[in-house]
Amino acid sequence: MTDPNMSAPALGRAPARRTVVAAVGVVGAAAALTACGGSKKDGSSEPAGNASPANGGGGDKSGGGGGRELAKTSDIPEGGGKVFADAGVVVTQPTKGQFKGFTSTCTHQGCAVTKVEGGTIDCPCHGSKFSIEDGSVKNPPATQPLSEKQIKVSGESISLA
Repeated sequence: MTDPNMSAPALGRAPARRTVVAAVGVVGAAAALTACGGSKKDGSSEPAGNASPANGGGGDKSGGGGGRELAKTSDIPEGGGKVFADAGVVVTQPTKGQFKGFTSTCTHQGCAVTKVEGGTIDCPCHGSKFSIEDGSVKNPPATQPLSEKQIKVSGESISLA
């Protein structure tokens, strides 16, 4: 007589259908979470959808770095910007001499934005675009603006405040 609780390999049979379905579900869920999760500098993952109700959007999750120089003012194009992924910040220059800082984490599902082009900060995952002037949503699916990050311009140097 066979024991129905015995594992499939011990019986020399294929795994039960529910075992396969459960395994596929776990793998699928992990893939979905990984696809839109950002990575922090330390290699750990950000959970998808890290928007905080308190700040109305993507939380500022960078791990410090205040005072560290990000770039020279001449590195940031007028009417554009640059993504500093390791610092979790995007620095823009909407008009000559005006510099702004925003989180580099998309408020839609937590992907990292990757480029600044045509007056917008762009997320590659689902096509969200944000204004270089104030971080507001210019193209959905994101519905919340990018959070502002405090930067400091001292002479020709730009750093996190």
